[in-house]
Amino acid sequence: MSQDMKPIEELSFREAMAELDSIVGLLESNTLELEESLVSYERGVALLRSLKGRLGEAQQKVEVLMGELSGDKDDEVRDTTLS
Repeated sequence: MSQDMKPIEELSFREAMAELDSIVGLLESNTLELEESLVSYERGVALLRSLKGRLGEAQQKVEVLMGELSGDKDDEVRDTTLS
């Protein structure tokens, strides 16, 4: 792993995915020394965490947009009386 890696928050989603894929390939190749493997694994976990967060944010945005498209039809059906 290179010391001049871009900070994860500066990577595009595609770049982060490509780097994660590369790290997985390296780890699976079993060619790294233990120390290099640990550094790579740490970077991979950080990339995965970032990617999952970005996907979660994108999913929320899609759900909001889909809600706007469908309107508030649930309001017509929703029981608003106090019980």
